[in-house]
Amino acid sequence: MTKKEELVDLKPKAEKISDEHLKELQEVVNIINHIHFQIGQLEGQKHNLLHELGITQNKTSQLQEKFSKEYGTFDINVTDGTINKKADEK
Repeated sequence: MTKKEELVDLKPKAEKISDEHLKELQEVVNIINHIHFQIGQLEGQKHNLLHELGITQNKTSQLQEKFSKEYGTFDINVTDGTINKKADEK
């Protein structure tokens, strides 16, 4: 039997990446960070808009209640203000 030959790696191990690769890596990481920042801004805007939507929907409910008391219905044409009456009310 022959002894298995040992492979010796003669290429020295690098301790740092090249400046070119470092710059490329930094650019990609900066883009990712910028995108995360933009997503955070959009999520903040989304939160604010959803809050405003909830407030506005609440105002709509209040108007419906007010119109029901005053006009007997809240079924109103938004374009011209006409009260939509049921067929048996005409």
